[in-house]
Amino acid sequence: MSNETNKEVVVSIRGLKKMYKLYSKPSNRLKDAFGFKTDYKEHYALKGFDFDIYKGETVGIIGTNGSGKSTLLKIITGVLSPTEGDVKVKGRISALLELGAGFNMEYNGIENIYLNGTMMGFSEKEIDKRLDDILSFADIGDYVYQPVKTYSSGMFVRLAFAVAININPEILIVDEALSVGDVFFQSKCYHKFEEFKAQGKTIIFVSHDLSSIAKYCDRVMVLNQGEKLKEGQPKEMIDLFKQVLVGQYAHEKDTEINSLPGDGSSRNSETLEYGSLDGKIVDVFVTDSRGIKTNAILKGSEFSIHMKVHFDKDVKQPIFAYSFKDVKGTEICGTNTMYEKAFLEDVKAGRDIEITFTQNMDLQGGDYLMSFGCTGFVYDKFTVYHRLYDVLSVSVISEKDTVGFYDMNSRITIS
Repeated sequence: MSNETNKEVVVSIRGLKKMYKLYSKPSNRLKDAFGFKTDYKEHYALKGFDFDIYKGETVGIIGTNGSGKSTLLKIITGVLSPTEGDVKVKGRISALLELGAGFNMEYNGIENIYLNGTMMGFSEKEIDKRLDDILSFADIGDYVYQPVKTYSSGMFVRLAFAVAININPEILIVDEALSVGDVFFQSKCYHKFEEFKAQGKTIIFVSHDLSSIAKYCDRVMVLNQGEKLKEGQPKEMIDLFKQVLVGQYAHEKDTEINSLPGDGSSRNSETLEYGSLDGKIVDVFVTDSRGIKTNAILKGSEFSIHMKVHFDKDVKQPIFAYSFKDVKGTEICGTNTMYEKAFLEDVKAGRDIEITFTQNMDLQGGDYLMSFGCTGFVYDKFTVYHRLYDVLSVSVISEKDTVGFYDMNSRITIS
């Protein structure tokens, strides 16, 4: 980032390490707690790195599951202590980590607002001044006077988010918390996020939503297996992270990082599948415009969908298909080789067919699920050889979204 030497450091991290003891059985933990010698394995969630965050910038932290992101945030907020190293924070922090973690389920909403505000270091008078804003933001009506144990999960997170977001912090930490409630509340959350940016607040943003990382962050740090791989501009770091996802990123020492088992293609281990298996789908993956395997595609760019099918029997004119669904299961789009009038050939037993669908990505930014199929007709009867439902996840990275699922790519003329 330019002119960093002229900026005020508000979070300084030096040589940060966090080690957890892993015990083979619960009794060993108890023995260790009482000072008795016992066996355990050392697991370093953070392996030691330096990092500075400057006043007024929005910093994204991305990494695979288990990379140390949540541990880092908990150390910054003081929830955890480091094993080694030093973390210095300048300014009042509000952390959207575990929403509602400090709520008393027997108290009503108002009582929990004051309880949480006090825990954050505010006086009763200060909370009084913020109460109307909190209630307006949460928008749960008279339920605020009922015990929170009677709330739906949606009302609970709305109130918890409203409390955390309306205390006017100098540093805001957000960990996957902007997707709570319905679409209207999510819109309100993102508006507040943008308001904080406009006010020059310092924001630390952890998310698997690479579109939001690209849209909001000034700088991004990539973590993997407790190590800081790199920091830099969002697009470059997202590209690096995509390489990490597929095990294609190498350290400067030319040692390959294998952050995910297998080929790292974000496959669902609980995929629904069925069919005769006369033609079996043996591989599916997505590549970007450079031919690199990934599950993150830049909106507007060309990408390819690949499937490989092995045939144990002779099959007449098999049909190969893919489709996209949203996370709620709504089928959005898809195609097959019959629609596209491609590969209308018979296939002999023992043959492998590799199919590639290439197109531009015009879906809106967000997360999608992909399904694949190999079907055909036997004596005019539709037959499923193999179907895989929701086998891959794909994230679309976008800096501009329009209404609905699909971008019409409108050209505007004003006269």
